[in-house]
Amino acid sequence: MPETEDKTAGALSFDLTAQPWIPVLRQDGNQDELSLRQVFEQAGSLRRLVGDLPTQEFALVRLLLALAHDALDGPRDAEGWGKLWADDGCFEPLAAYLDEHRGRFDLLDSRTPFFQVAGLHTAKNEVFPLNRIVADVPNGAPFFSSRMPAVDRLTFAEAARWVVHTHAYDTSGIKTGVAGDDRVKGGRVYPLGVGWAGNLGGVFAEGRTLRETLLLNLVAPADTPGLSSGDNGEDRPAWRRGACGPGAGPTRPPTGLRDLYTWQSRRLLLHADADGVHGVVLGYGDALVARNKHRHEPMTAWRRSAAQEKKHGEPLVYMPREHDPTRSAWRGIASLIADRAEAVQGTDPAPYLRPGVLEWIARLVTAGELDQGFLVRARIIGAQYGTQQSVIDEVMDEHLSMAVVLLHQQDREFAEQAIGAVADAADAVTALGDLATNLARAASTESEGPRATARDAGFAALDTHYRSWLAALDGRGDPYEQRTAWQRHVHRTVGRLGDRLIDEAGDAAWQGRTIAVKSGTEWLNSSLADKWFRIRLDRCLGHAGLPHQLPGAMSTQAAVTATKDHA
Repeated sequence: MPETEDKTAGALSFDLTAQPWIPVLRQDGNQDELSLRQVFEQAGSLRRLVGDLPTQEFALVRLLLALAHDALDGPRDAEGWGKLWADDGCFEPLAAYLDEHRGRFDLLDSRTPFFQVAGLHTAKNEVFPLNRIVADVPNGAPFFSSRMPAVDRLTFAEAARWVVHTHAYDTSGIKTGVAGDDRVKGGRVYPLGVGWAGNLGGVFAEGRTLRETLLLNLVAPADTPGLSSGDNGEDRPAWRRGACGPGAGPTRPPTGLRDLYTWQSRRLLLHADADGVHGVVLGYGDALVARNKHRHEPMTAWRRSAAQEKKHGEPLVYMPREHDPTRSAWRGIASLIADRAEAVQGTDPAPYLRPGVLEWIARLVTAGELDQGFLVRARIIGAQYGTQQSVIDEVMDEHLSMAVVLLHQQDREFAEQAIGAVADAADAVTALGDLATNLARAASTESEGPRATARDAGFAALDTHYRSWLAALDGRGDPYEQRTAWQRHVHRTVGRLGDRLIDEAGDAAWQGRTIAVKSGTEWLNSSLADKWFRIRLDRCLGHAGLPHQLPGAMSTQAAVTATKDHA
């Protein structure tokens, strides 16, 4: 076992700066594990990080960003960032930095183990199974199904990754109290919330290589609209702060990105021998409430919360905008690319804020540091918790490829058409759902199930084409012509789905029945439902397709009114 056991002193060691532990994907598709030093040395030839879970990748990216911010002491502004972007050797200072702080990056050090508390123990000196830090899901469907019901051992490399992940995404719930923590009551500490990143609808920009990814997310807060510049003199990552004790530190806001990306939300200690890690002690660490942290946290979108404003008696509260695993990322693109100034109506605060990291890229585009056609992938990663946040129910990992012109702060035409195209899809799919409802009503069957099924089918049919269309919206064509082309595609696609629903409706819907409307009663059958659908589709897509020529077709306004009565 290379350099993991000091036979002379009898002490274990696993140096994260020198030992391979970070999983990466190379440009040729092969996977590998690298040390911290190797990751920065080879970043230009690596595709991206990978992880045991997508949330682990997000946590590791934030760790690397904290290292880069601290070693480079910046960037201070867009111009300084541009110099890093142009310099292939921009990460060379990381080697000396890692040498300087090497003592704080030993996973098994007896005094300052990495991201752990030396000597951490419970009153009864219990050591718990590794299930407590290896993320799983409930109901007998764990991500690591081959290891359940218990994770007996982890390699040092695996354990290091899960330690980073635990601080970011650990579940809430009642935890066994550790000695020295004044929050312990009856041997327990009651729920204090999930790890910091577990609150977020995580977003980061992914480039063509890991080097580009790290640089694109290397935000200069002082030069980014909406972010607090913090105090760079006081902003330090966890390894440049004093070692944590077993209890919570003083309640405080983050001093900056380096502090936030390495926030010690838990207190833990691995138990290991020469063959690997076999147990853990885990307790709560430093609490950090999510409310109004939008000036500190750049890697999530934010939403205004009237409920939180009322609860805390505050005039304005923003909360992280969490991801919905049931909804494709492109349907929420407005929260990623809409400029905050556009969302304000009159003097009211914006109802949502796009992620600070995308505000930063918008600044780079506007400053001319990035070409408008440069393509980035917005990676969207998050955890959905269940049962009072005591388990992880689901992990979301999506992406949207887009040209950075969509983030330009002055030239907003392309972004407006990208957002409008989603509205086109939503309107058309709503019409499809109404058609399914009307067909079910005509056949005297249950109506809500068919509506949901039709909507799911509509969005699924448009998903791939929207992603391709969005990636091609790169500032070189006419955005309005491109929007019209999209509307034609939506009209054709959703129209064909409507045809299928009509064909499958059956004789009962074709014959129809009398239904109650506001004005009395009316005969509803599949023919009338189809007529309303076609007129709705033409209207919401600007007659983008070739409408069916139906005898005695009513006016568009009449169709909308009728649909409201019957849908």
